[in-house]
Amino acid sequence: MALSPLIVFLMLYLLLSIVADDFYAVPITVAFLAACLYSLLIVRGQTIGERFGHLSEGAASPSVMQMLWIFILAGAFASTAKQMGAIDATIRLALTAVPPDFLLSSLFVAACFISLSTGTSVGTIAALVPIADRMAEQTETSTAMMVAIVVGGAYFGDNLSFISDTTIVATQTQGCRMKDKFRANISIALPAALICLALYACLTPVSVEPDQMGPVSYPAIIPYIYIIVAALCGMNVMLVLASATLLAGTIGLCSGTLTPFGWLRAMNDGIMGMSELIIVTLMAAGLMQVIRLAGGIDWLMQVFSRRIKGRRSAELSMATLVVLTDFCTANNTIAILSVGPLARRIAGQYGIAPRRAASILDTFSCTAQGIIPYGAQMLIASGLAATNPLDIIPYLYYPYILGAVAIVYIILPQPHQKREVNHEARLNEVF
Repeated sequence: MALSPLIVFLMLYLLLSIVADDFYAVPITVAFLAACLYSLLIVRGQTIGERFGHLSEGAASPSVMQMLWIFILAGAFASTAKQMGAIDATIRLALTAVPPDFLLSSLFVAACFISLSTGTSVGTIAALVPIADRMAEQTETSTAMMVAIVVGGAYFGDNLSFISDTTIVATQTQGCRMKDKFRANISIALPAALICLALYACLTPVSVEPDQMGPVSYPAIIPYIYIIVAALCGMNVMLVLASATLLAGTIGLCSGTLTPFGWLRAMNDGIMGMSELIIVTLMAAGLMQVIRLAGGIDWLMQVFSRRIKGRRSAELSMATLVVLTDFCTANNTIAILSVGPLARRIAGQYGIAPRRAASILDTFSCTAQGIIPYGAQMLIASGLAATNPLDIIPYLYYPYILGAVAIVYIILPQPHQKREVNHEARLNEVF
């Protein structure tokens, strides 16, 4: 009964979406609201005000509020960078920096670089799929394969970027720093990307004369480079995002691509663009608090404890939970947000470092999101290229390779695991 609100959410969202034949016909905020209201019924012996108090307690926890501030700052930065031309400049640089004969590899590298810089798989797909479609026509190459290359590369950055919502949620739910999660994650994502590049190099080469896209505005790329360097140096993520927004706006004003009031509107648009994610985060956190108070998390821990024999099975359980949740919700951020609290409990019980748990959640959620035909990314890609999502799936080499490498990552022994857990526990106490 304690878990029934989560089941109500999944069934309401999944069944109605199937009936409507559209996984975006049911607003996810409404599904979460219904689950939150239902959760009040499982709390016995309290007034309505006290029951709503439990929802508010979960939503207003310090970790959730910190996550919301990161969302707000990330939205302000992303929109500012877009308006001052950073995305266009990054695309031009990525497509002109490699020889045109290596079309498949260069397209994949471009998608990886852009998604890592911008932190959005959807934005990367929206920017590059039209280009990939034109390239497929010019070279008489399979459109589905060219689109799949872009989709795969988009998940490389979605999994690693410091401003990706999946990275933010994974690190916040597991209580680790972004640079620590990045270091753990790069050992999975980079080998997968290199294997994928080698695979593309073995395919029949195609070439195309690149379109005249104009000169690259190198100053516009500086904010993205600054974010990556500053985050890796250990600067607080909120300070990184705030200073990067100031840097992007200043460059835009100096170059004439932004006006003072245009900059303010851009920041407002970015913040408002995060509104749905902020609302869902608040409701999901409140819902998980009610489930925890009703004993649902403890019951799940008991169930998994019977099947978990050690670190490997614990990590495989985390991976399975986030994959199944993503299949149901078609949203990898929501999947991590839903599974995160339970995964943190499992990680703590079985001595799994927080950065490792965050990496596993993020990687497997991106793997699942990358191969489902009804995810937002796949629907946008297929719509822009006028092709069937099912035709794209066989060519999604990177998500398949990423999942395989992640499983190997779990299976391999971790001799320094205990030292890492103790070190990160001390860091969490300090920060």
